[in-house]
Amino acid sequence: MPVSERQIAAFADTHAWQIPFDTSPRHLAGAGDARHVTHGLAAAGWTRTSDALSPEIVLRSPDHRHTLQFDPQSATSAWWRLRAEPTGTEPGWYAEFGELVPAEILASLTDALITPPPAQQRDLFEVLESAGWLLDARKAAHSPDAMCHVEQRRDQDDVTMYWHVETCEPGHGTPKGRRIWHGFFNGRTPEHLVTAFVTALAEPAPLQRGMYDRTAHHGTVQQPSPLAPQQVVEAHTARLSTIRAQARAARRQQRQQQHDSTTAPAMVGTARPAARR
Repeated sequence: MPVSERQIAAFADTHAWQIPFDTSPRHLAGAGDARHVTHGLAAAGWTRTSDALSPEIVLRSPDHRHTLQFDPQSATSAWWRLRAEPTGTEPGWYAEFGELVPAEILASLTDALITPPPAQQRDLFEVLESAGWLLDARKAAHSPDAMCHVEQRRDQDDVTMYWHVETCEPGHGTPKGRRIWHGFFNGRTPEHLVTAFVTALAEPAPLQRGMYDRTAHHGTVQQPSPLAPQQVVEAHTARLSTIRAQARAARRQQRQQQHDSTTAPAMVGTARPAARR
């Protein structure tokens, strides 16, 4: 079992005694519990490769292609780093996020990483516009409170487009104030992962935070949640069960595909020429 009973019990112990508050908007809810991310990946078979006694956590995917690093002692503003190594058919890519990115939103990205991509992709700006975000002519969208911004930018070579997400203090005579947290997806990040992150970011439903949890800004709105603490725990464990089932199904499918590719089809015998008399 990738996530042990002891680890789940520790999560439950944290949340079962907290009074949950509906917290919105999402981009100001604060970091929340990082185990929404790490437990989800562990349930999918990712393993920890970092020192168990270190505050830094490094998780690696079963195929060793993807790596997630969480470093709460980072000397930079990037506490989360997600990397994919290139393969013979797919390019490598990189994404990073600041300290106060909500864990549930980042978990939407990692959940999308460990499940097959959808058959059809929604346009990212359409997702934001339908959620009430304001679009401008510079390939950018702004949350209704004007504190979160999603932009598509060009890198220094002026060829590759990348995505930049930034939550900032309200500007005072300038478009943006002090940065609260950021997200960055380089130009090779799969589109469905960016869309999963931004869709969760723009979702109007509140996130749950404990009474004394740190939020990202004093403008955050909190109200007592209709959810009981035990329901928060049950939702987490149910999600892990779903991820484990999906991971098992994906492994079975992969083994079947490997079996099919290595099993040679039966050779059709050729007719022997008739003997001469």
